[in-house]
Amino acid sequence: MKIRMIVAAHKPYRMPEDSIYLPVQVGAEGKAPIGFQRDCTGENISAKNPHYCELTGLYWAWKNLDADCIGLVHYRRHFSNGRCTPDKWARVIGARALSAQLRDCPVLLPKPRHYWIETTYGQYVHAHHAEDLDTTRAILAEKYPAYLPAFDRVMACSAGHRFNMFVMRKRYFDRWCAFLFDVLFELEQRLDISGYSPYDARVFGFVGERLLDVWLRTNRIRYRDLPYVFMERQNWLTKGGRFVLRKLRGSK
Repeated sequence: MKIRMIVAAHKPYRMPEDSIYLPVQVGAEGKAPIGFQRDCTGENISAKNPHYCELTGLYWAWKNLDADCIGLVHYRRHFSNGRCTPDKWARVIGARALSAQLRDCPVLLPKPRHYWIETTYGQYVHAHHAEDLDTTRAILAEKYPAYLPAFDRVMACSAGHRFNMFVMRKRYFDRWCAFLFDVLFELEQRLDISGYSPYDARVFGFVGERLLDVWLRTNRIRYRDLPYVFMERQNWLTKGGRFVLRKLRGSK
């Protein structure tokens, strides 16, 4: 089973040693090389990186890679093999463990993030712009009406898969990318983001995260949640405080 794991990165960084991992410089168009595969080769949307984030690397992989299974992770966030060791790099899952998982299940995802006091929709609109999700729903109503029940359920949930991280067998990968980019390209045509902050302008990456569960539910695709590891220290107290403040204030 040939597996390729795209590692989205925008700067030089240590990478897993296993040969299944392919570091990809996302948003490489017009930028100096950093020694990784550049997402501006072949068929690509590299120039859209300020608005699509790591999804420009995903698009490049979809159009230019051939493998039995393809995954997307981030230079600071990887799937874990579940080992308890101080060396975080020793926790990054390798080819043998991934192959075993993928023989049994077609899609592997990071363990879901729980908001507890907030729905997926509420968390998004308090952090970004309601128009992003409302326009996405309108697009689904027009182009993919069968996806609306799952969209509404996902928006009402208080947990979901995030980070645009996954590993999929190739035929599922192709189906996911075809749906995802068709919706996002249409959303790009309809949204006016000229007044968005640089952070909110990453809208298509953010919306893409929320669409994954919608796609999985609608198509009744089996998946398995895996643990993941952050390669850098996370300040959960600060992040949690900001989340609660957004909830109390009802805005970003």
